[in-house]
Amino acid sequence: MTRILHLTDLHFGFHRQALVQPLLARIAALRPDLVVVGGDITHRGLEAQMREARAFLDRIEAPLICMPGNHDVPLWNPLARMFWPFAGYRRHFGPVLTPVARADDVRVMAINSADPYAWQRGKIRDGEIGRVIGNVDPMGTNILALHHPLQQLPEVTKAPARRAEEALFRLEASGVQVVLSGHLHRWAVDALLQTGRHPRVLQIQSGSALCARISDGQNEFALMRIEGPELCLERHVAPMAETDFREPEVSRYSRASGVWRRV
Repeated sequence: MTRILHLTDLHFGFHRQALVQPLLARIAALRPDLVVVGGDITHRGLEAQMREARAFLDRIEAPLICMPGNHDVPLWNPLARMFWPFAGYRRHFGPVLTPVARADDVRVMAINSADPYAWQRGKIRDGEIGRVIGNVDPMGTNILALHHPLQQLPEVTKAPARRAEEALFRLEASGVQVVLSGHLHRWAVDALLQTGRHPRVLQIQSGSALCARISDGQNEFALMRIEGPELCLERHVAPMAETDFREPEVSRYSRASGVWRRV
């Protein structure tokens, strides 16, 4: 069994400091084989925020990959945003914006959906999707990780990432079975599966792990336990009024029939 932990929207600089140590303790207790950090690591892409976020990530002992979100590019420096938007990110979180990692027979491939020329809307780049498709392992579990969702529920008012729908159809046809995203600060798994639009892709949209925005209602992260076609999903939630994570909500899914079903 392979344990993949999905941590997104940390928003260092506008985060719940009281939840930092409980989050690190919970991650350590879960002993993930890989931690995937899904963007918006900082709140405004400032140097001090990146240093603080880097110090947090360095305390995670498990192997880790991360990718940028729209908040990780400079907001108040238009020249930097236009000409070297990811310079600070590369300096603190590594030069590769689209990392790939493997844990047992699970392959996680990241793409960079952050668009420096838009405030919050993401962009799916054709070359990155082609790279992911070209690296799909037909014998294993293939996970795509990015900041912006590829499908949104009707009640979501934010504009979807450009070319998201096209990318999702291509990825599903290629054999990508799981998509991890964040950005919206709201949990969505079953509701997306129930639309029936992409039954061969389990989309896991996680809420914010640390952001202090009261309207979010809670902080949360996800842990997947993957064994062949079976996936056990744990949702670890810390309500805004509390300073620790509750026991996880657990749901189980299977793609043994060729499409994902909750079991």
